[in-house]
Amino acid sequence: MNLAILNTKVQNFISENLNANLTKLLLKGTAFKNVETKEIIEQIEAKKRCKTKLSSWFNAKNIYYPNKLNIEQTSSEITASYKSKLISGETIIDLTGGFGVDCFYFSKQFNNVTHCEVNENLSKIVKHNFKQLAINNIETLPVDGITHLKLSTKAVDWIYIDPSRRHDSKGKVFFLKDCLPNVPEHIDSLFTSSKNILIKTSPLLDISVGLSELKHVKTIHIVAVNNEVKELLWILENNFEGSVNIEAINLKREQNEIFSFNYNKDKNKPNYSEPLSYLYEPNAAILKSGGFNEISNQLNVFKLHQHSHLYTSNTLIEFPGRVFKIENVIPFNKKVLKGLNLNKANITTRNFPENVAQIRKKFKIKDGGNTYLFFTTDLNNNKIVVASKKV
Repeated sequence: MNLAILNTKVQNFISENLNANLTKLLLKGTAFKNVETKEIIEQIEAKKRCKTKLSSWFNAKNIYYPNKLNIEQTSSEITASYKSKLISGETIIDLTGGFGVDCFYFSKQFNNVTHCEVNENLSKIVKHNFKQLAINNIETLPVDGITHLKLSTKAVDWIYIDPSRRHDSKGKVFFLKDCLPNVPEHIDSLFTSSKNILIKTSPLLDISVGLSELKHVKTIHIVAVNNEVKELLWILENNFEGSVNIEAINLKREQNEIFSFNYNKDKNKPNYSEPLSYLYEPNAAILKSGGFNEISNQLNVFKLHQHSHLYTSNTLIEFPGRVFKIENVIPFNKKVLKGLNLNKANITTRNFPENVAQIRKKFKIKDGGNTYLFFTTDLNNNKIVVASKKV
């Protein structure tokens, strides 16, 4: 951590060059004696990424930024705020502190917060930034969180942990045991320090895989922001053996969409129907949750097909996702589709053999307009196209 970066002139230079051409800036260099041009560019890149994701840091004075990778990997303020409101108490320890965004929000719900970060330089940066943000109830420790907890004799109300993936080459399927730290390996010892554990994982983790690796899972929160799933939150309670509750939440500017269901209840059969007056497409959090049958049973809507994950009804309802008024339902037939005379449309495929790019090329349909075409499969296994307008 180069304290010379906090010099007023250097800080002003960083703020004034957020939109500068960084390649030209690197070649031109700067006149600051104790700060390399490369360091300033790293600060500019990281700060720029915080403008919308971490506005509290972006708008504060004398914030020191780590490399941009740390910013990319940290929680956004909107998701950190959400998770902090799920729990509360006297004490919480974050075993994988990172840039400290989650701890910042935990400090509003807990009297004492411990931030553990094995990277000593990052720990120093976080400690400095908490002072600039006027946060006084967080202790920052440059230690391995798991080791520190094992050596400590103090119990805490909550443990928070955000394991990072070690094997990106494994693709979309991964296990918690492949992360650092290995949570399943340490879960029993963690429960000796607290009866409550909150784990954040990537949305790439399959829910059934996570449940097979963890014990005492009480609730899983699937958190999406503007229909993009950002993280899975696993709440564990020592000795809990009941049914797992799923909370699918889509955080939106206007109004949040929330859908809750019991993980075991989704095994109940849904109701099916041909397309009726309205078409419903669940948001990304629900699609990740797998609660497709419960959508039908709770909201009294019909599925088009077991694997299509589109719903329909004759009466318009409030729905956690996109809602459309059906205008036409046609068989997937080149001649019939050409007869619609559509040069432009929004296309979605669900349980369909061809992808959007193939369909656009085949039928020469450009993206955009007010018409929404859903290429899907109905309850009789027929390939159909549902033409609709957004409600």
